[in-house]
Amino acid sequence: MNPSMANFLRIAAAAFATLLVAGPAVWGSFALWYQIPGGQALKTLGVMLWAAFSLTVLIALWQVRIGVGLLAFAVAFAGLLIWWTRLSPTNDHVWADDVARATTGTVDGNRVTLHNVRNFEWRSQTDYTRRWETRSYDLDRLKSVDMVMSYWRGPAIAHMLISFGFNDGSYVVFSVEVRRQKTQEFSEIGGFFKEFELSIIAADERDVIYVRTNVRGEDDYLYRLQLPLSAMRSLFLGYIGEANAVAETPRFYNTITVNCTTLVYHMMKRIVGRLPLDYRLLLSGYLPEYVYRVGGLDRHYSLQELHDRGRITDRARQADRSENFSAEIRRGVPGIDQPP
Repeated sequence: MNPSMANFLRIAAAAFATLLVAGPAVWGSFALWYQIPGGQALKTLGVMLWAAFSLTVLIALWQVRIGVGLLAFAVAFAGLLIWWTRLSPTNDHVWADDVARATTGTVDGNRVTLHNVRNFEWRSQTDYTRRWETRSYDLDRLKSVDMVMSYWRGPAIAHMLISFGFNDGSYVVFSVEVRRQKTQEFSEIGGFFKEFELSIIAADERDVIYVRTNVRGEDDYLYRLQLPLSAMRSLFLGYIGEANAVAETPRFYNTITVNCTTLVYHMMKRIVGRLPLDYRLLLSGYLPEYVYRVGGLDRHYSLQELHDRGRITDRARQADRSENFSAEIRRGVPGIDQPP
């Protein structure tokens, strides 16, 4: 082999080894930053030590010590992965007020009792009256399921709420939430690195929708789902089962794999059978397009008409503290019979 070819192969091998190391090295930095216990100084120290080690390995790779460098990094990264897999979620932190309690439910025939239904009275994001209630529902009176999309960061990102309606005019909303600790702020990146636990909250619409439209300034859209009563019932019971499971065995929230849309997708898949995977399950702001495509919305209307007439933001702000909040936000929404 001539020297130029040998030199080319060494460079190619070093470049390939660099790619093998760089990705895990960056991942390890984020994992350490979000999971090292203690203050920012300790986190910074941990990340700096890991970065220094990774840089040393990369230098070794380009000094024709590829085997030694890869072996050293593999051993260190294996240790990091062992530490990572042993991180366990818990229900025992001091939680933010809005996720301080976990909703659970009991089923007795057609009667469902939900414990810790959130019904806060919101005046601002920091000023509110806390109320956690026990409520009972008759599954024979279940009549509707609505999907509410709340946009808080551009058209691609939205939080999904599922609201179950009963023929007495009452509604209860299930929301899959990030369970933040008292001093934590939400971070999409932190959601990839086990920073938050998962929470399933049942709430009154005048709490969970109102706080988004009237307090946080989010933009909300309501869609009536086209489901047979048997599927509505199964979805309701599915939420109770998931809520009970999370209350008993805590889980980490994950920005992609365990969030407000993927959890519902897996429940609906168990109920109706095969559902296609789609990028809109990840870019949740586009989820109505997916639901329309699979037949979950009223096809007598165009998706644009469902979107335009389903916008409830202004109606929610006008309804404000009204006792008829749920009825007023639904006025004009396609597929919903309005009261006289």
